[in-house]
Amino acid sequence: MSLRDRACIVGAFEHPTRKADDKSVALLHAEVAKGALDDAGLSHRDVDGYFCAGDAPGLGPASIMEYMGLHARYVDSTDTGGSAYILAVAHAAAAIAAGKCTVALITCAGRPRAAKLPPDAELKILFGPTVPEVPFETAYRHSFANTYGMVARRHMHEYGTTSEQLAWVKVAASHHAQHNPHAMLREIVTVEDVLNSPMIADPLHKLDCCVISDGGGALVVAHPDIARSLKRPLVKVRGTGEAIKHMEGGRVDVTYSAGRMSSTAAFAEAGITPRDIKYASLYDSFTITVIVQLEDLGFCEKGAGGRFVADGKLISGVGRLPVNTDGGGLCSSHPANRGGILKVIEAVRQLRGEANPRVQVPGCDLALAHGIGGSLATRHGSATLILERE
Repeated sequence: MSLRDRACIVGAFEHPTRKADDKSVALLHAEVAKGALDDAGLSHRDVDGYFCAGDAPGLGPASIMEYMGLHARYVDSTDTGGSAYILAVAHAAAAIAAGKCTVALITCAGRPRAAKLPPDAELKILFGPTVPEVPFETAYRHSFANTYGMVARRHMHEYGTTSEQLAWVKVAASHHAQHNPHAMLREIVTVEDVLNSPMIADPLHKLDCCVISDGGGALVVAHPDIARSLKRPLVKVRGTGEAIKHMEGGRVDVTYSAGRMSSTAAFAEAGITPRDIKYASLYDSFTITVIVQLEDLGFCEKGAGGRFVADGKLISGVGRLPVNTDGGGLCSSHPANRGGILKVIEAVRQLRGEANPRVQVPGCDLALAHGIGGSLATRHGSATLILERE
């Protein structure tokens, strides 16, 4: 079943906080929910579908629905890490197309910064003693940073990618973040700044890594008939795709991601090509993540990602493909380690013409949001979403 034009995003809201000392995770979920529903012109009474992921406390949908007074007849708490909330939009569209619900609320929230969680806190949750791969991998002391460092080093070996090219991804993010009053890092940085920052996991420097923030966001996805009755610009779901890539019993190739498969499905459903996309929100847990995604999604040939991003080619108003015009995870926010929802929110802003005027893409009618959840070097989920302004 094609999901093309079967659902629309009618509400979007990003929490302005980046450090929530005085708020619980449940309250953050409720606040972003209210923001998105207000944006859509709807009430919590209109919601009959609810979607969340592993950041929702307690029993997930059951706990948060009770906290917010929701009475949904369809729920989904699929968790694929950073890609979960891009995937959630596709699952909400599928539920609407199947008649399971008509107004779906999607919320994401977390406060790892205020809680002062150690860097390996999520690793201990994700890789507990009952996880099947843990006995085989724990001895090697892997972390997200060093596995992404492996991907970056391999990309350099295979294709001649340089640290300077990686740095341009951060430079572009900083040029956008300067116009975002809520961004954690608003100061413009140079390639030299990135290269001179402390080494975290060779060849990744500190400024090659995303921020850790509190906050979150929410989306409201609705049936087209409901969407047309609201006084909001119409943003249609045009194409979706999802995929999982893992170690294949040791036959792993770290030069590509599951985005190769998820984007193929999304573009086929949308009936367009990468050249038609005016704006892209790409998961930027690390600078190398963006380069790999640009290649796997077809914006450039495999191995050409470093050249594609160099010299400011991702900066709105400078390059052909503006990327992460809110500053992204590298500069603005990465809530609950599930920043995919912010990728969709900024894509919606661009399509509505509501992005900051300094970064708004003229005539933006087709946008893409793509997420990676897990590690490019081991196992991860991938989700691709193509949106269209009517």
